[in-house]
Amino acid sequence: MTDPPSLNVRANELFQKAVATQDVLRLARTTLDRTEILDFGVNSTGGLAAGLHLAEMCMAGLGTVRLQAAGPVIDLPQVFVSTDHPLQACLLSQYAGWKISTDDFFAMGSGPMRATAASETLFEEFSVNEETTYCVGVLESGSLPTQSAIEQMLTQVGSVDRLSVAVAPTASQAGNVQVVARSVETAMHKLHELKFPVSKVISGTGAAPLPPVAKNDLAGIGRTNDAILYGSVVNLWVDCEDQQIQKVGAETPSCSSTSHGRSFLELFKEANHNFYALDKALFSPAVVVFHNLRSGKTFQYGKLMPDLLRQSFGMLND
Repeated sequence: MTDPPSLNVRANELFQKAVATQDVLRLARTTLDRTEILDFGVNSTGGLAAGLHLAEMCMAGLGTVRLQAAGPVIDLPQVFVSTDHPLQACLLSQYAGWKISTDDFFAMGSGPMRATAASETLFEEFSVNEETTYCVGVLESGSLPTQSAIEQMLTQVGSVDRLSVAVAPTASQAGNVQVVARSVETAMHKLHELKFPVSKVISGTGAAPLPPVAKNDLAGIGRTNDAILYGSVVNLWVDCEDQQIQKVGAETPSCSSTSHGRSFLELFKEANHNFYALDKALFSPAVVVFHNLRSGKTFQYGKLMPDLLRQSFGMLND
């Protein structure tokens, strides 16, 4: 499979487009050290269009993200994602695999700056050439990065001339969209954990309900995770033996976890807000459908839980 152009080059095109249209997207731009910061919802308004742009930037421009009309499961817009480069767009860029933590700042980092830093074991398995003079990242945080956070990121990405970061809280319109746009990414990550050859995934689509914006980031983390765990449907086109799908199929969706059926916020509070204390099997789409290009067969696993979603999203009937 031919690799697409540099992830950071593609993401930078979207970042600079956002800078050029920041008034329309309702963003705010600041600079600190060698870093250009775009606020997608911390102190700025942001919005739905900003969230869609942010999600595509996070996928390094190798996926499209759109809003669709409400589906049959719940009366909310659907965040629809599609990509023909799921390994590069999702695992090597979109996955929030970089924890940025200092005394005065915390964020989960995603986007192609991860490939430049290449500090995760994932990049030992999938090597990419991201030796560019600049890199682009997305931070999920309720505050803008501090000097110490900028220094930490610049140290890890090495000798780049410019670091460009987009920041959005989970409890914002833009942050809400970009997190829910991770349906295909969660499927890819789960398959990688299950030792499925993810390079055999040729294309992917995902749809998940867009929850109401929560009153704070903690509640937002609960709602956006529930949207994927209990409301998303992911379709994957693969090229492999049917037995390889059947071996991992039942373990791929979130219902494979013993924690399935409980709201993410409840589980997160029990784990003292520690993601790593939660059952890894839970972090998956509700439904995963495999379409085998080699055999022409389709395999479907998982189930949707609309009642849990309505409760999580505060959609109560008077």
